[in-house]
Amino acid sequence: MQADWPILSLVIWLPIIGGVAVLASGDKAPEISKKTALAFALLTFLLSIPLWTGFDSGTAEMQFVEHAAWIPSFDVYYHLGIDGISMPLILLTTFLTIFVIVAGWEVIQFKPSQYMAAFLIMEGVMIGVFCALDAILFYVFWEAMLIPMFIVIGVWGGPNRVYATIKFFLFTFFGSVFMLVALIYMYFQADSFSILAFHDLKLGMTEQILIFIAFLLAFAVKVPMWPVHTWLPDAHVEAPTGGSVILAAIMLKIGGYGFLRFSLPITPDASATLDWMIIAMSLIAVVYIGFVALVQQDMKKLIAYSSIAHMGIVTLGFFIVFTILSQSDTASGGVLGVEGGMVQMVSHGFISGALFLCVGVLYDRLHSRQIADYGGVVHTMPVFAGLMVFFAMANAGLPGTSGFVGEFMVILASFRADFWYAVLAGTTLILGAAYTLWMVKRVVFGEVRHEGVAKLQDVNGREFFVLGSLAVAVLALGIWPAPLVEVMESTIENLVQHVAVSKL
Repeated sequence: MQADWPILSLVIWLPIIGGVAVLASGDKAPEISKKTALAFALLTFLLSIPLWTGFDSGTAEMQFVEHAAWIPSFDVYYHLGIDGISMPLILLTTFLTIFVIVAGWEVIQFKPSQYMAAFLIMEGVMIGVFCALDAILFYVFWEAMLIPMFIVIGVWGGPNRVYATIKFFLFTFFGSVFMLVALIYMYFQADSFSILAFHDLKLGMTEQILIFIAFLLAFAVKVPMWPVHTWLPDAHVEAPTGGSVILAAIMLKIGGYGFLRFSLPITPDASATLDWMIIAMSLIAVVYIGFVALVQQDMKKLIAYSSIAHMGIVTLGFFIVFTILSQSDTASGGVLGVEGGMVQMVSHGFISGALFLCVGVLYDRLHSRQIADYGGVVHTMPVFAGLMVFFAMANAGLPGTSGFVGEFMVILASFRADFWYAVLAGTTLILGAAYTLWMVKRVVFGEVRHEGVAKLQDVNGREFFVLGSLAVAVLALGIWPAPLVEVMESTIENLVQHVAVSKL
């Protein structure tokens, strides 16, 4: 379906132009640059709403398609389009960017215009990743995403920020090189860089396995999956609050999106052969990283490890498809697993973003992330304490919150695949409750032990707006996930049918 007007281009390029405009306004008038940044973020979100309202959920075809020549001599085109997988993730990006800009409003005193501009440019580039249907265009956006994040952590980060940025960059860049090689190889096979042409490309088993591993190296680092997860806690601890929110809420999802857009449809046979490896990595992430989160002293580190464990549920939901398909004639179990993974991605975007913002609120007041430096916050900040406990419950997967829906769907699908998969996946709810509530008990409840805590001020209007809006989103998705599931239904059914057919 061709778009009547280039709405995807607008949603990609408007925040990037906004970022350049904010940079140009400079730090001489920081209030103007902040207001400009917020105006562009709001406008981008409003422009992205027609993607939802005008979306036809009855078809698996690409919608709002744009196609223009870019480098015709190499068959590279400016080709954009969205389906039921990419559209919710674009809306998540445009929605959360508003809060990131509002959250940094008073806190960022050093070069605020550059800070705001980095997030706007990053927003445009990440939406570009979700929309790109040309492999080279995808790769350009994919690599461009690293630059603003690198700057955000490197300039506004903590004391070890240089180490964290270089580690983050090297890890992610290393994986991407292999992906580029795989994309160029497929170009020579298909005579096109179109991702949809790659989906239909006939490939032998050896080719598929090599391409699958190349994609795995790129996407596993991004998710991050165990054992290539070590860059994430470091990056989170050093990143400013806004950086942590974007990193946890959107950047990690791009890895999950890559599996659905590339690994599964392009190499279905290799995915089916190597699914045991991904399932093993996912279950190790759920169980082992859950225990690692239990012993953390730093709140940000704990939430970072929690993100790795929750993303383990996502990748498990995506790859149990093959086990389910081999055991039953219907694809419904596989569809449930992938849908559960997608719901978990969107839900985790809200919850992890909110938890990092909660830590940011405390850090702005006491300049400490150590759990031991708090205790009894409920006595001095009752409104904040209520919101933080709510997000902690959502992180632990409380029914009625969005955290429960995705996890429940994946665990339900896991039963169709293997009983023990479901048992191990189910531990996420227990471990999630253990480390999250253990943190809340020590930070929020108990006696006031430190004089700094006794002097704390409750959330102001700005902070309440940010956390309250996310609480509404978590609750709405938890009580009524149907709108989200419906838009993805056709696309995911089509994907599961596609991967069920061998290319050999």
